[in-house]
Amino acid sequence: MASTGPRAPLAERVEELLAVGGPLPIVSAGDPVLRTGTERYDGQLGPALLARFVEALRVTMRAAPGVGLAAPQVGVELRIAVIEDPAPVPEEVRAARGRVPQPFRVLVNPAYARVGSDRVAFFEGCLSVPGWQAVVARPAEVRLTGQDETGRELDEVFGGWPARIVQHETDHLDGLLYLDRAELRSLSANETVARRWAQPTPEEAARALGFGLP
Repeated sequence: MASTGPRAPLAERVEELLAVGGPLPIVSAGDPVLRTGTERYDGQLGPALLARFVEALRVTMRAAPGVGLAAPQVGVELRIAVIEDPAPVPEEVRAARGRVPQPFRVLVNPAYARVGSDRVAFFEGCLSVPGWQAVVARPAEVRLTGQDETGRELDEVFGGWPARIVQHETDHLDGLLYLDRAELRSLSANETVARRWAQPTPEEAARALGFGLP
């Protein structure tokens, strides 16, 4: 969707993006759309086009697969994201990370604020940074505000892995990647994480790679 000339109105660009059908192309790190922030959603797409765009985000997230996807990751600079996590993980991982299933949800104009002072660190990856993971320390609980796709107000406290997901996706809307918050000494290829750092928590990786944890 990059262009050197004047850009078409956002709704027209979204229509063009959706016209192809199927999962949308996911933008990779290095594309300016991931760094320039987003417009607050204020009806730019209209109800029918918004519904089609949200469905395309759902299809793309599931196909990737991922547990969240933000509009900039498909080249659209709107403050919209989707999340969903069936949490198909072993019980020890579920317990250590607080990873509980999350239904499909749409976040419109989301913002978060930390709740309490606790921070937790785990390996984290991103569909826009394929092939890599790094340890990110984040607030253990956050208060998320915003709306859903119908305009209903959201005001909810998230903890555990769901808190990590909503922080990660909301960060995308502010032009941030998880690498901006990561302990870079932990940066590992996916295959290395699977082979060496698959423990429920990153303590062993921290000792071996020489980085601190909260």
